[in-house]
Amino acid sequence: MRAIGLFKPLPADNPMSLVELDIPDPKPGPNDLLVRIEAISVNPADYRMRNRKADDGTFTVLGWDATGEVVGMGADVPGFALGDAVYYAGDLSRPGANSELHLVDSAIVARRPVSLSASDAVSLPLTALTAWEILFERFGLCPGLSSGPLTILIVGGAGGVGSIAIQLARMVPDLTVIATASRPASRAWCERLGAHAVIDHFADMGAQLAGQGLPRPNLVLLLNNPDRHYPAMANLLEAQGRICSVVPFDTAPDLNLLMRKSASFLWEFMFTRPMFSTPDKARQGEILKKVATFVDEGKLAPTASANLGPITAENLRTAHARLESGRTLGKLVLSGFPSPTRKENYP
Repeated sequence: MRAIGLFKPLPADNPMSLVELDIPDPKPGPNDLLVRIEAISVNPADYRMRNRKADDGTFTVLGWDATGEVVGMGADVPGFALGDAVYYAGDLSRPGANSELHLVDSAIVARRPVSLSASDAVSLPLTALTAWEILFERFGLCPGLSSGPLTILIVGGAGGVGSIAIQLARMVPDLTVIATASRPASRAWCERLGAHAVIDHFADMGAQLAGQGLPRPNLVLLLNNPDRHYPAMANLLEAQGRICSVVPFDTAPDLNLLMRKSASFLWEFMFTRPMFSTPDKARQGEILKKVATFVDEGKLAPTASANLGPITAENLRTAHARLESGRTLGKLVLSGFPSPTRKENYP
């Protein structure tokens, strides 16, 4: 099968940073689905993994958002059949989905929304799982159930996770949803997705909240540049509030800033369940089923902002470069492998 990956870390504009290679077709284990890939989307996790790749001569396939058709399965897989159209985010500890065929643990897979094409559905898995786990597990909110008047601040609302988090947060009654965005296009994107208000994370956020008569947040989603934004968030946060980050710090944060407020700092890493095979790993499949239901009921919209064309090394390099610019709205997707008119094989 054809796969796109890398041998060593290189800048995205280097033609060797991502290359196409023929590799053996994978064989499913007892709990695996074998999926013929129809579409993928690209996340910051992809370029971070590319930049951290060991220069050890091994070929590594990236890609952790996929839709496709089940074409094989292990002996112990329940609830799926050949031909099922599925979607999932996968497992960082296994090869990624930038390949014609892909193996994935069936526990973290669901049938994709019937109302969406493969290229629209693939914008959802990783970001929906991340946003769901933050809002409804880390923060303890519940769609359709009020927790009293609360305010949530989503720092980086126009990105992939932010785009889903705004929509899911609007499902919680009595929750004021404030997003941050620094450009007119990203501000309009957040407003279209349902944010009650949008402020600029590069300006004085406290002054902007006060100027618009908005309350300080009880909950904060820190989705980008935590080293820059965490001190301001710790200052803005209401007493007994919670901050959740999905991005690692370059320098250890000062947690003492939260002590007098009895506030909490939380981490969200969507890949924890599959990587550590936690007892509740199958919860991710259940979440994706619920997300599909919300989509098919018209309650949740896909967030693809651009389809960059077929799954090729060149198009993936473009996607990585655009994501690394930090100015991407929503999700970037690629659809289908082109007809095999040429092969790029590297030793």
